[in-house]
Amino acid sequence: MEAVLDHIGVAVRSIDEALPFYLNVLNGSLTDRYTSNTAGVEVHVAVMETNGQTIELLEPTNNDSPIARFIRQKGKGVHHVAYQVDDLDQAILEARQNGVRFLEDTLRVNSRGRKLIYINPVSTDGTLIELCEYQK
Repeated sequence: MEAVLDHIGVAVRSIDEALPFYLNVLNGSLTDRYTSNTAGVEVHVAVMETNGQTIELLEPTNNDSPIARFIRQKGKGVHHVAYQVDDLDQAILEARQNGVRFLEDTLRVNSRGRKLIYINPVSTDGTLIELCEYQK
């Protein structure tokens, strides 16, 4: 599996409060903003680009969303690191052959056409890692 850093997901309580730092201090640009109401996701997303690097600000849409639970347990901050792969199905197969466990219920295609799955943090020494593939 060849993987390239795709983006960092950052959990925030309020995108509107967090945006000025990324726009004004880091000189980033807002490239997309959307809401995912998919069950088990429930998140507002702001996609920021800074010098060719992508950061996704993640704000929970309700108190039961995964981001809300994350903030309650760990506080605001880095939620996940995402790596792009050419073939997600093949990457999953290869990772499983190396004993990697996945959060199976996270496998999906998001509203922007990105196919993704999260690796169970027990396989990564505690870091939530997303593998993603952009549809051709």
